Amino acid sequence: MSTTETTVEGNSLFPIVLAVVAGVATGVLWAYANPIQLVPGVIQWRIFAFLPPLIGILLGSKSGFICGYIGSVVWSLLAGTFIPAHTLIVDGIMVGLTGFIPGLMFNPAKKPIDTTDLVKIAVVCLVVGLVMVAAVSASLAFLGIFPFTWALFYLGLSDIVPMLIGTPLLVLPAIKVLKGAGLGTMVRF
Repeated sequence: MSTTETTVEGNSLFPIVLAVVAGVATGVLWAYANPIQLVPGVIQWRIFAFLPPLIGILLGSKSGFICGYIGSVVWSLLAGTFIPAHTLIVDGIMVGLTGFIPGLMFNPAKKPIDTTDLVKIAVVCLVVGLVMVAAVSASLAFLGIFPFTWALFYLGLSDIVPMLIGTPLLVLPAIKVLKGAGLGTMVRF
């Protein structure tokens, strides 16, 4: 084993830094790379909603949470929709959980991801997405920003569909990229 491999395997700070960078990138992508406005100024189609669960599976559950939480905060600041109680408590935590739970349930370092796991990943993304959408919709309705039923519908389209399709579709190629970069046995956080 080379010195570089030992450093990567033994450095638990690396996945944290990568999760923070991925979180900022997620927020920027959500703010500027989502051309389809479902409800202008409130809800856009987050085609990159798969990033927190993907980061969670690749780098660990805490990394997935960091990615989702930071992504949500960065997006709201850039989009001009930052509401402290909603963004920092409900939206941030619930979006963070979309990265945490898949990362907790799937660890490609312990068990390689197979076709059956891809279906399970899609189901987990669906369930965690439904819980997230319900909580965020309730928060938006409670704050008088958007009606609960409409928020459920539009947030479901916005977040669940990309997570359901993107995460299982991209997890195997992402694992290959990490292995190709010599990061296949990285410490998860």
